[in-house]
Amino acid sequence: MSARSAVAITLGAGVIGALAYTKMSSKAPFTSIGPLSLTSLKLESSEQLNHNTKKLRFALPSPTAHSGLALTSALVSISMPPGNGRWMPVFRPYTPTSDPNTLGYVEFMIKQYPNGKQSTFMHSLKPGDSVSFMRIPSESWKPNQHPHVALIAGGAGITPMYQLLNGILSNPEDKTRLTLVWGVNTDADIFLKDEFAELEKKHPGRFTTHYVVSHPEDGSPYPSGYVTKELLEKAGLSAGGENVKVMLSGPPTMEKALVTKGSGVLAQLGYKPSQIHRF
Repeated sequence: MSARSAVAITLGAGVIGALAYTKMSSKAPFTSIGPLSLTSLKLESSEQLNHNTKKLRFALPSPTAHSGLALTSALVSISMPPGNGRWMPVFRPYTPTSDPNTLGYVEFMIKQYPNGKQSTFMHSLKPGDSVSFMRIPSESWKPNQHPHVALIAGGAGITPMYQLLNGILSNPEDKTRLTLVWGVNTDADIFLKDEFAELEKKHPGRFTTHYVVSHPEDGSPYPSGYVTKELLEKAGLSAGGENVKVMLSGPPTMEKALVTKGSGVLAQLGYKPSQIHRF
């Protein structure tokens, strides 16, 4: 279980039977943390990015407000879909992909999973619909705290990586070098390839991307396979030196293969547990 999922469950337990709202700052609504620190946002727009992912933009309380979130922050969405003849709250953490300093709105890129209650609910929303959110405690990113960051993502685990790398690369004071490795199921799942190509062009030598597809199309330009030791070595991540910080976000099977104590891929490459952060 990821750290964010565990926190979401813990916070969610405190919300069941006691849903309430605190008075939020109109300038930065998500500065508070806790099961009673909820705020309701209205959906402003919905954009289909590929066959199973949507970009959802929610309006903040004021056009001059920003989210109040730090880099690497996430929000827990709360809904009450019917099921088994009764209504029970559903909690799901999502990472905003918009810049935390953006005024007036917060955006998410959300993948719909088969039988996924919350992702199906989020995909069903129409402009004007409202969703309640609360902030998850997080460790704020400090510029230049690591000279090199390896971002390893699987599937929809790309969203915290996208938030972080955008924040780093948009800060002229932050000189951190970034290497992104993204494993997906199909070619169509690489829905941010244009955005990443543009960032590589703007930041040559500082940001590089490496893709791998488990079920590529015929004639696919991407390598076939999974996030393996060989792929990480090819991406220049073979030396687990003290100067490299690994940020990891993906499905449990991928994370287990990478971080299993002693036998995991990252341990084989020389990375210590203290160098690895799991979203």
